[in-house]
Amino acid sequence: MKLDLYMFDTCPYCRKVINEIKMSGRKDIEFHNIHENEEDRQTLIRVGGKEQVPCLFVDGKPMYESGDIIAWLKEN
Repeated sequence: MKLDLYMFDTCPYCRKVINEIKMSGRKDIEFHNIHENEEDRQTLIRVGGKEQVPCLFVDGKPMYESGDIIAWLKEN
């Protein structure tokens, strides 16, 4: 399973998701900071359809909303 989190550092909802990832000890998620990498920002828009973060791509399928992402992470 490929997991990619599109985020940026000052987003409070992204911080919630990142904190959950750190607390869980997960190492299987690749981070993409859309404020530091224009290519990542364009990928988020092209594949996800909008520039909304946090966005967790699970095998290429976007999932938005920090609460939904955290719930998915806890279940998987």
